[in-house]
Amino acid sequence: HVQLVESGGGSVQAGGSLRLSCVASTYFYCAAWFRQAPGKERERVAIIDNSFGTSYADSVKGRFTISKDGAKKTLYLEMNNLSPEDTAMYYCAADFRRLCLNDPTSYRYWGQGTQVTVS
Repeated sequence: HVQLVESGGGSVQAGGSLRLSCVASTYFYCAAWFRQAPGKERERVAIIDNSFGTSYADSVKGRFTISKDGAKKTLYLEMNNLSPEDTAMYYCAADFRRLCLNDPTSYRYWGQGTQVTVS
């Protein structure tokens, strides 16, 4: 049974930092963070592949860092210099396919989400 469990969300003031974690029950080739704000579509935040290659949405480049610890089967998202525009539900997503895409429909496995609120 594949599971992804996120943690680390919360409320923070603008300019602050948060670190999200996502513990997986198995290894994946592609892992990603997405976010969805009320009334908006789910958008890709960052992706990391099996070779530790990464990609980021332009809106978070230089502020967010995606990483993973293979031994712990844990995905991270370090978020710095947060702004109110970053307020959203954040989801980790993963898939076994060997092409990591920005399209959320290409990820079969999702966590339950963790809320990030920046004021």
